[in-house]
Amino acid sequence: MKKSLIITLALVFVLGIAGTAFAANPFVDVPAKHWAYGAVAKLAADGVIDGYGDGTFRGDKTLTRYEMAQIVAKAMANQDKASAQDKALIEKLSTEFSQELDNLGVRVSNLENKVDNVKWGGEVRLRYDSRSQAGSSTTAGAHSTAGDSYVDMWATAQINPDWVGKVEYEANRFTNTGAVDATDPATRIYAQGKAFGGTLTLGKFNPFAAYGLIIDDNMTGAQFQFGNTLKTRIAVGRLADSTTALGFPQFGNYATNAAAVNYPSYRAVEFDLAASPVTNIKAAYHRVGGYSVTGAAPYDKTANYLEAGFDTKLADDWSFMADYAKSNIDIANQSNKGYFTQLQYKAADVKTVGSYDIFANYRKIPLNSEIDSTWDYARDIKGVQLGFDYVPMLNTKFQAFYLKGKTITDNNDANVFRAQVEFFF
Repeated sequence: MKKSLIITLALVFVLGIAGTAFAANPFVDVPAKHWAYGAVAKLAADGVIDGYGDGTFRGDKTLTRYEMAQIVAKAMANQDKASAQDKALIEKLSTEFSQELDNLGVRVSNLENKVDNVKWGGEVRLRYDSRSQAGSSTTAGAHSTAGDSYVDMWATAQINPDWVGKVEYEANRFTNTGAVDATDPATRIYAQGKAFGGTLTLGKFNPFAAYGLIIDDNMTGAQFQFGNTLKTRIAVGRLADSTTALGFPQFGNYATNAAAVNYPSYRAVEFDLAASPVTNIKAAYHRVGGYSVTGAAPYDKTANYLEAGFDTKLADDWSFMADYAKSNIDIANQSNKGYFTQLQYKAADVKTVGSYDIFANYRKIPLNSEIDSTWDYARDIKGVQLGFDYVPMLNTKFQAFYLKGKTITDNNDANVFRAQVEFFF
């Protein structure tokens, strides 16, 4: 056999194998002048497909056959909204990339499901605080800082049509010292979905109840919500920190050496009634267990809290809310009753540039009336707060307020000025 014939046959054999391999390889580029680019551009213009999820096809970037197969798979999934002409293009594209769709069908399908399945969101906040609060043993835990930076990120993944998984991460750093807030980072991880005719939440989450006068912190356990006009929520589990870290100085007041209790038990039931199109009435009962009056075992004491309040729309631009809290913690010369009222004009909406609101409130929140209130900017306070919110650009809110008050325990001055900007994404 002539040498040239042997070389020719060898080349045919090698090229045949290579051709087969290239045909099956989804990462081979589709040539820049290939007709498929014009076809997918038309499908995108007609709204049949949306490119890479951000509405583009990344400019003039050359696509691989794998990437093109993904786009074609999307187009095939959206054929019901395609015109006859677009359906013909989809058919032509599916024929062109039939091998890739065949070989990568499951892989493409799984990838699309995973990418479309997870939704991300979050918030970045920059804050400046100017606080003046005369200290005592009951207020020593209050922050005194020039400001802080905060991030909150969350992801929601669809488990099935009825259930989702959620992860949330928070971190807070003081800008004047660089120190990290001792209570952060905090992470919430839980699953939530339909069950037994209601909504079930399992894992570590925030059981924020009523208007937050008693609790705005994490628990680990379960929560079940049911009802429409009258919504009922039942929570069972443990608080996700120690009594000291969560702000329970009242437990230590029972004895000088009272110990902090890690992860005290927590029970709650809340009722939320839509009394009218403009008025809601809310009530909640909270029970925290597992502490001692001596600082030693048995940790069998419990603290019970009751909360009741309402919010209503007074007129087109005016709203009012009031909330009351009381516990069974009975310490001489210390109050266990608290309340919060607020009048607000308009409502800032981060989706509406230029929107704003103005608010005024009065609060009296003794230490023994709360677990970890969302309103206790400085602990153990009674006083008046004036402030406003403003939306300077999309998904951005600026807030400023001044709180002038006194500590309830020892009647010391406690004033807070705050300015902050929040970015939502």
